[in-house]
Amino acid sequence: MISELLQSQRQFLEYYFDHLDASQVEQAVEACLATEGLVIFTGVGKSGIIAEKIAMTMISTGTKALYLPPTNFLHGDIGILSENDLFVLISRSGETEELLNLIPFARQRKTKLLAVVSNPHSRLARLCDHSVNLPVEKELCPFDLAPTTSTTVQLLFGDLLAIALMQKKQFDISAYALNHPSGSLGKKMTLTVDDIMLKEKQVPLAKPGDRLLDVLVELSNKRCGALLVVDAEHKLQGIFTDGDLRRALQTHGPGVLGKSLEQLMTTTPMRIERGSLAWDALKLMQRDPKRLVMVLPVVEQDKVVGILHMHSVIQAGIT
Repeated sequence: MISELLQSQRQFLEYYFDHLDASQVEQAVEACLATEGLVIFTGVGKSGIIAEKIAMTMISTGTKALYLPPTNFLHGDIGILSENDLFVLISRSGETEELLNLIPFARQRKTKLLAVVSNPHSRLARLCDHSVNLPVEKELCPFDLAPTTSTTVQLLFGDLLAIALMQKKQFDISAYALNHPSGSLGKKMTLTVDDIMLKEKQVPLAKPGDRLLDVLVELSNKRCGALLVVDAEHKLQGIFTDGDLRRALQTHGPGVLGKSLEQLMTTTPMRIERGSLAWDALKLMQRDPKRLVMVLPVVEQDKVVGILHMHSVIQAGIT
């Protein structure tokens, strides 16, 4: 049964993509771009839920939008409509009376109207300034009654509209971050390595010529699991980790304590620039799942300014 439903679902969605008139979508995008005020969405029942979701997606991606239930408009909220707004009415049939009843009042306020329907010959499509027909071959519901395919294509259209506007407006990642300051999503786009790295005296440092025996105290006391090896100008030359220590002892025995870090360090360590997002640092540290990097030098023009530990990234809550 599930296999049959999946096949039907794919067929119905392919029908939508094959028959959607892209020029109508382009007109809808242009109508939204030309709107100086709000893009206001409404719908009844399941279409209303989709309308609200589309409005929320638009708000977070740089378009001033609002959702209101149709009953609210006739009980005072009609006053929000103005000639600078675009009123988007979503209905599969295009014959929803609650929406049709709003049109005369919206016209009085000179508000532009956009119908999003799955019946291009409906009254709603005819009465609005613009209309987009979302082709629906059949609902997934075996009785062709419960809104299933129709609400799916409404959602697909809404996402398409929101992202098209996002790109047209050149809404970039920094603007997106300003709209999402809280939670894991916000942290991924705002938290930098500078915010969570160890810095100044907390950074475990050594010189290339230092003997391993002489820097073991620094390695142990700073508790970072690594030493950053720098030259006289503080430029990063390499890294020596707890793992390097274990491997060196296994290979050379106690005699390794007399060797210099220059002989033992990794000379091409990963690094990240100061000011980079902590999320980008995490992706770099996890780039090879078989060899996770636990510490990452933070540099500014190759000079060490800090060290980032995986524990700090996890505790910051961006994973």
